[in-house]
Amino acid sequence: MDYWKYTLHTDPDTAELLLAWLSDSAFDTFEETPGALVAYLPSKADAPAAEQMLAVLQADYGFTWDKQFIPSQNWNALWESNFEPVIVGDFCAVRADFHPTQTGVQHELLINPKMAFGTGHHETTWMCLAALERLPVKGARLLDYGCGTGILAILAARLGADSIEAVDIEEESYRNTLENSALNGVSNQIVARCGTLDAVEGGHFDGILANINRHIILDSLPRLAGLVRSGGWLLVSGILHDDETVVTTAARAAGFTQGRTDRRGNWLCIEFMR
Repeated sequence: MDYWKYTLHTDPDTAELLLAWLSDSAFDTFEETPGALVAYLPSKADAPAAEQMLAVLQADYGFTWDKQFIPSQNWNALWESNFEPVIVGDFCAVRADFHPTQTGVQHELLINPKMAFGTGHHETTWMCLAALERLPVKGARLLDYGCGTGILAILAARLGADSIEAVDIEEESYRNTLENSALNGVSNQIVARCGTLDAVEGGHFDGILANINRHIILDSLPRLAGLVRSGGWLLVSGILHDDETVVTTAARAAGFTQGRTDRRGNWLCIEFMR
């Protein structure tokens, strides 16, 4: 697939706000760099509508932007040039198969991201990886909602989860989860599906991972409450610090109680119990 690469020149705090807005639009992949947010728009998407949205946001946030056409054959090279290994303490390391082996960690994951979100670089994914070290995963039945590359499902499988159902609305993410599960030798523990929560076939999960965005989390909380067993847990991220109250209030209304909250930059990762 060909893409338009939009580089939004702004400060880090504004970049995070823009990411929250644009994650619900036709832009489907993002990259934060020093001084900019890079947003990728599939060439088949409605570029005038996307640029109209940028114009509206530009009036509020005062950033500048430029765009570049990225042919599909350049995509993997682009990822490789920007993708560095991610280290989460001595707990785990995330690398692509073209990186050397990482030492000094308990778990090493091989993730080749392609078009899908979730390499551990973004604060939200990093916090979810770290949270899995303390969550009751061994022997559990889990749901990874918005699985992206499959990174969280794969780490959960490595930690001894009995089974993980991974679902994502993006076809590329679904395929990438299958590929990365096989690459890490955990395909027998992970069932990947393409679609919304309607595609989920299991229920009474011991835990649910939901690293998506605020809007989808808010819309999905009642359904998620029905999918997790009593006494189970829900881990959500993709939430800006300013949105904490609206998310925790909605979670309580859906029947969850709030547990630990972690913050990295302006992003939150919140644990709930059912």
